Amino acid sequence: MHCLVHAAFSGAVTILAMGQASAEDVQALCTKLGNNDKVKTIPASLVPKARQLFSISNTPDDFIRKTTSFRCMGGKAWLCNTGANLVCGKANTSRNSPGATDFCKQNPGSDVVPMAATGHDTIYEWKCVGSKATITKTFATVDPRGFITDQWKPLD
Repeated sequence: MHCLVHAAFSGAVTILAMGQASAEDVQALCTKLGNNDKVKTIPASLVPKARQLFSISNTPDDFIRKTTSFRCMGGKAWLCNTGANLVCGKANTSRNSPGATDFCKQNPGSDVVPMAATGHDTIYEWKCVGSKATITKTFATVDPRGFITDQWKPLD
């Protein structure tokens, strides 16, 4: 049986070493923790599950492991796989974007503010009304812990 090594630090439980933890080990950890927003790399044993959850084929296991993370929400393990515009960290729900503001000052009237300016973690689409950054729509929802809902899948 594989085990997870934990240590208390400032009142929070932190994983120090995952080793070859199994899906059951990760799930047991999340059952114990309840909610833990620290995004962690999946153990190698979860690569097949990540392949299945995110429909990934013809990609080396090592790459899947490096681009797939897990966290704990509601006593369950949740997985996320990063991509070109996908982030696994918390969403930026601020209705004020310094990057969009700067972009609009330099590109007044632009119909679109690129994510390179707003950050890929925003949940809004932006445009420039004159030189003012304005939200045009919300394109993503956020889960109770503040992460983009569509990017996280429960580990069953």
